[in-house]
Amino acid sequence: MIVRWGLDTLPDVLDELRIGRPLLVASERWSAQPLPVDPAARWTEVPTDRVADAAELAGDGVVPLGGGSAIDLAKAISAATKAPVVSLPTTYSGAEWTTYFGVRDRDRRMRAGGSGAVLGGVVYEPELTLRLPRAETVGTAMNALAHCAEALYVQGHNDAADQHALVGARLIAEHLPLVADSPDDLEQRTWLLEGAMHAGEALGGSMLALGHAMAQALGGRYGLPHGAMNAICLPAALRFNREVAPEALDRLGEALGGDPVERTEELGLLGGFGRLRDVGVPESDLAELAEAAAGRAGAKANPRPASPEQIEELLRSVW
Repeated sequence: MIVRWGLDTLPDVLDELRIGRPLLVASERWSAQPLPVDPAARWTEVPTDRVADAAELAGDGVVPLGGGSAIDLAKAISAATKAPVVSLPTTYSGAEWTTYFGVRDRDRRMRAGGSGAVLGGVVYEPELTLRLPRAETVGTAMNALAHCAEALYVQGHNDAADQHALVGARLIAEHLPLVADSPDDLEQRTWLLEGAMHAGEALGGSMLALGHAMAQALGGRYGLPHGAMNAICLPAALRFNREVAPEALDRLGEALGGDPVERTEELGLLGGFGRLRDVGVPESDLAELAEAAAGRAGAKANPRPASPEQIEELLRSVW
C-alpha cells in the first residue's frame, strides 16, 4: 500500500494507481474542504447501508475523506467493485489499514460486514484532524491504542507488527494528553497521527482480540462510537489477558509509561469514557452482549479463551 504525508501528494498517489476518475466518499461536513483532485462523483450519505447504490458511482477508484464510517463505506464499495481505495483519514481510527469493514445504517447501527477491499493507498494530512472534537479525538486515539495493545498478544502476533505496536503506543500515550489540552496544536496532532499510523500498521499485520470484540458488540447494537467503546473495554480485556500474556503487557506498560491497565483507564478518561452505564447501556442486556462478543473473530483470536459468562463478568466490571 502506498503511504504519503501531505494532501498535495494525493494526485501523485492516484496517478501511481492509475486512478483518473475516483468517487469521493465524504459527509456534508467536508463539502467545503478543497482537494487537489476533481472527483468524478461524490457520495455524502455517511454512514449508509445503500452500498449498491454508492458502488454504481465508483469509477476507477474510491477516495474516502473522513473517519472510520467513511473509510468502511469506501471499503465496502471497493469489495463490490474491486476499485482501489485511497484513504484521507480525518481521525485516528486506523480503518485505512484493513480490508474488512462494517456497514452501518444512518442511525449508526450495524447492518452487515465483510472483507475483500482493495487497499491502494493512504494520504495523511494532520490539518484534517484539527476540526476533530475532544470526544472523537480521544475515542479514535483509544481505538488506535487498542490496536497496539492487542497486536502484542493476539494469536498470530509477530515481531514486525509488535514493533509498530510499541512505537504507536508510545506516541499515543505521550501526545494524546497534549492534544486534549491544546487541540489546535498542529505539531502535537501530527505526532498523534503518526502514532495512529503505526497502530494501523500493527493492526494490518496482526489481528483484533477480545477488547475489540466487546467494543464491536456494544457499538453495533446501540450505535455507540467504536472508539469510546474501546476506551471502556480495553482495560478490562488487559486485566483478563495479563495472566497468559505478562510479557506483552510489560512491554505495553513500558511504552505507555506505567501500568498498562491504569494508563489506558487514564487516557480514556480524557474523553470522559468511564463506564457503560454512563452511555446508556442497560445492565439487563449484558448477558446478550457477552454472547454476541464471544462469537466475534476477535474473541476467538484472543490468547486466553473467554466464555460468554467470563465476558459478561468483564462487561459488568466496567458497567
